[in-house]
Amino acid sequence: MKQHDLKIIPWLVVALLFIVTALSFMDRQILSMSILKIKEEISITDTDYSWITGGFIAGYALMFTLGGVFIDKFGSKLGLTLSLAIWTIASGLHSTATTVPQLILFRFLLGIGEGACFPGVIKAVIEWIPIQKRSLATGIAIGGSAIGAVVAPLLVISMLDTVGWRVLFLVSPVISFIWIGAWLYLNNKTNSKQKIEIIPAANTLSSVKYSFSTVLKNKNAWVFIAMRMLFDPIFYFLMFWIPKFMSESRGISIDLIGKLFWIPFMVLGISNILGGYISDKIFQKTASLNVARKSIMTAAALLTFSVLFIQKVDSAYAVIALISIFFFAHGLWITNYSTAVGDVFGSKATSTMFGLTGTFGAISAFFINRGIGHVVTNYSYDPLWIWAGLMYPLACCIFLIFIPKIKKSADFE
Repeated sequence: MKQHDLKIIPWLVVALLFIVTALSFMDRQILSMSILKIKEEISITDTDYSWITGGFIAGYALMFTLGGVFIDKFGSKLGLTLSLAIWTIASGLHSTATTVPQLILFRFLLGIGEGACFPGVIKAVIEWIPIQKRSLATGIAIGGSAIGAVVAPLLVISMLDTVGWRVLFLVSPVISFIWIGAWLYLNNKTNSKQKIEIIPAANTLSSVKYSFSTVLKNKNAWVFIAMRMLFDPIFYFLMFWIPKFMSESRGISIDLIGKLFWIPFMVLGISNILGGYISDKIFQKTASLNVARKSIMTAAALLTFSVLFIQKVDSAYAVIALISIFFFAHGLWITNYSTAVGDVFGSKATSTMFGLTGTFGAISAFFINRGIGHVVTNYSYDPLWIWAGLMYPLACCIFLIFIPKIKKSADFE
């Protein structure tokens, strides 16, 4: 293999990571965009819907940590292959659903499959990409999630009335099997020599030089967990409830929602990559991870105040504009948050730590999601916008105070 080919392999890996996160969010969003059609066949109340979305979150929470530990032990190649295989089957099962309990079960299985996705993606970036380019690579990799969320409403609008909602849940499994083949090829023995961090093939369990309890005893771990518990429920809320909010509270047609709802996610994808690019540039100029990560995250936290104004507007375009500002902020935030986890925990424990943050974030979202159903049914969406506008600034303050300097923990050198 030519030297030029060897240099491009890591970025082809990043491209595949972009695609897999796109698939994960496409699968999630198909339900929220199709729910009104699904309700024509299956009786679903607001409370039922909160249980259905809660099923996904529960599975996601469970597998985020278990998947993270597995991937730190066995590497991203095997971890992401199994993850995608499980959620591909779960996605296809949605097409057979006839009752609410079945939908809850299938969403739970989808969450199980997808739970290992992002720990695997972050791990793969650390395995393949040096620190000078790592934030950009992270931004590209997780930026695929936004593109998946862009594709979902366009896919639903173009196919829902012609083929029905059941067929929509069979689209991504076809793509997923092609992805698995490409992933296994790029991670073959020859290409894997280009990895920055190589996972031992033999005696894997004894090769890991940290324990799960070491991660839990690390003070920084609980700072990242607390932050995630504050901001994760907001993003779940926006993903799962915005189409219903626009339709039921603002009287906006599902057709117009489908035409506009891709915009915030496109903005998110751009900001994922932009946040990583700017952070890497700042790091290259200052040699300070602290300045590079925290300056971007602080600016992002301030931008999230935009959602406070949603309760004051009725226009579909104004709602989308405010949500787009929020998603732009989230993209800057999550790219640098994810990269900071890797900065602190290194290649040995990043997937485990990222999995833990995801689990606690999803647990927080699960319980808050139940409360959201109650608030929407008995009051309105207005209190939820106030809550959404305050949590990122609070998480940022916790980060600045309790992790005054970003550096790799001595426990994971």
